[in-house]
Amino acid sequence: MDLMKRLLQEEDGQGLVEYTMVIMLVAMVFWLGVRDTNIAGHLVNAWTKVTTCVTSPFSCTA
Repeated sequence: MDLMKRLLQEEDGQGLVEYTMVIMLVAMVFWLGVRDTNIAGHLVNAWTKVTTCVTSPFSCTA
């Protein structure tokens, strides 16, 4: 019974739980925002353009 009273009264670690919940909420909102986009495809295309421009700068089209 003393353990239960102590768990209800003490607030040690409460901040850690709150920060974890905020991080999870932000991660979930980010995931919902980008789940239907083609970010990976766009990044691959952009990186291919950068690689092409670095290897042969005269054939580069911006």
